[in-house]
Amino acid sequence: MDADLVELSQALGSACLQRRLLIATAESCTGGWAAQVITHTVGSSAWFERGFVTYANEAKVDMLGVRPETLAKFGAVSLETAAEMATGALKNSKAMISLTITGIAGPTGGSPGKPVGTVCFGWCRTGAAAETEVQVFSGDREAIRRLAVVHALRGLLLRVDTR
Repeated sequence: MDADLVELSQALGSACLQRRLLIATAESCTGGWAAQVITHTVGSSAWFERGFVTYANEAKVDMLGVRPETLAKFGAVSLETAAEMATGALKNSKAMISLTITGIAGPTGGSPGKPVGTVCFGWCRTGAAAETEVQVFSGDREAIRRLAVVHALRGLLLRVDTR
């Protein structure tokens, strides 16, 4: 794991430990990479509760409670789906804060409205509405996935630090 990801893992762990927060992740296009970064730091069981890898739409519905209507109307790569994934990760865990990543890492699968590199993020704290954001990254599949993980974890760290 590169130094930037290690540093991010340690900072997130320290912030969650200080605030006694447990994290849950729900990932699609990153396939568990954010959870891998979080758990890289020794002692991460003190702040990481669980991760969901919900690559298929059916998994998003079954494991996170994403509504089939949301997927049909907005698609898997949407702010609406990211929000439902974030709230579902909290509902189906003991975590107090969650992050979600759903996107199109490529090299195929893009469309004019959602090109390759489109990634939707969600973050949610217990008792609060989910916050969402969309980014469009460039690069190959690995670069897009790495940028998505970094963005999601930085967003989570920001939300942990402002709690």
